[in-house]
Amino acid sequence: MTHANCPRCGGRLARDNDSGRCTPCQAAERDRLSAPPMVPASFWQHEPLRQALAERHLGRVIRAYRCHPYHGRVALPQTVVAGWLGITQAQLSRVENGPPMVHLDRLTHWARLLRIPASCLWFALPGQPQRSVEKAKATTTSADPDGAGPDEGRRALLAGIAAVAAGAGLLGGSELVHPRRIGTADIARLNAVLELYRSVDRESGGGLLYREVARFAESVYRMLDWSHPAGLTPPLITAVATARQLAGWTALDAGRHDDAQRHFVAGERAALAADNAPLVAMIRYAQAKQLQHLRHNRDALATLQLTYAQLGSHATPATKALLWGAEAASVAALGDGQTAVRTLGKASDQFERIDKEREPNWMGFYDRGELLAQYGRVYRDMARRDRRHASEAVRWGRDSIAALSSANVRSTVLNEVGLCSALFLADEPEQAVAVGNRVLEKSQMMISKRIIDRVINLRRDLTRYREVPEVAAFGRRITDWTTDAA
Repeated sequence: MTHANCPRCGGRLARDNDSGRCTPCQAAERDRLSAPPMVPASFWQHEPLRQALAERHLGRVIRAYRCHPYHGRVALPQTVVAGWLGITQAQLSRVENGPPMVHLDRLTHWARLLRIPASCLWFALPGQPQRSVEKAKATTTSADPDGAGPDEGRRALLAGIAAVAAGAGLLGGSELVHPRRIGTADIARLNAVLELYRSVDRESGGGLLYREVARFAESVYRMLDWSHPAGLTPPLITAVATARQLAGWTALDAGRHDDAQRHFVAGERAALAADNAPLVAMIRYAQAKQLQHLRHNRDALATLQLTYAQLGSHATPATKALLWGAEAASVAALGDGQTAVRTLGKASDQFERIDKEREPNWMGFYDRGELLAQYGRVYRDMARRDRRHASEAVRWGRDSIAALSSANVRSTVLNEVGLCSALFLADEPEQAVAVGNRVLEKSQMMISKRIIDRVINLRRDLTRYREVPEVAAFGRRITDWTTDAA
């Protein structure tokens, strides 16, 4: 089109038309002050818009949207678009010219309001069907020479989070971020980026992002040397500890146990320096989970009991339930089923007292499904010694899966592995194989060494049925799957 055509309908404009829109189009959109207009699919192919979307900066997307020739020769005023978004003109100006937004709720709401196609976005809209992905094991890169490269969609997701962190001045590319004075907004952005990484960890596994999180944790640690008000020192050190805890957790899930322990130790020291007892407990809980995974249950039990003793008045109901549930799992693994069941009862009593408003943000993952998962684990260990407990192990396994959050994909898969074991112990090999085959399919969507190890451990519970053809075939499939996943 030339400048003499209406950008909306393509019709010729009169010589004296200085609005950039023909009269019918102006009449058709007189209500644009109250809501965004319907735009054609070609609208989103305009180069400034495509560039802003590629940069994953919704503020720049909005600016490109306002200045699109579709609206005429004069850009939409900030006051009009701010009215659509429910903010002031000054707030919109800061959004357009400031760092990238990191709040998913606002990103989602504004993307829907402007009708941005889901295919153009760098984040998933709630209710959108998740695309089927496969782990690209054959793809390796210099950044990850000894592991399988994730699929392109996941790479783009991680790149998007890194772009958010870089735009907020929290993470540089190949160079260090230039030191500057830190404010409360920086702490909020830092915690928001950590929450984005947590969500990816729960959905895709730590093997996908442990390198990214470790790099981010190192960058956050360097921020301790930046100037900041004295009052911000405790929350900044707490953020450092939280980043280290997440780096350790993702390293554990990736099977990088030395790295995990290094990050846990650094995180614990930072949490102690911040005098944040609940966060110290959370980090030690993660250490105990690592010890349990490595079958060092006596050490895990000692860690959990010492942590609880040191918490004192800082112990919230969620923290007590978390620690006692994990303690019960180690006690059962050591052969004391009765004490394990009593400890589970104490954990359940505390769970019922939880007030989420009074719990730390990092305890948000802990729900009823996580508690019931410990019941399933305790009763499975008891069933291995006395099969009369097998039916209870099956029941708790199913209940935990039903109660887990849909966002916590990894925990769901881990508990389905546990349910498969329980079904073998309960003399239901056909159902066990059905669940196990489903687990193997789901596991291909995850990059988690813990899942691989748990699947390998299924062999100890299917031994009694190895002569059954379906079970034998399932055992061979486990061997083939773990070889490919290793």
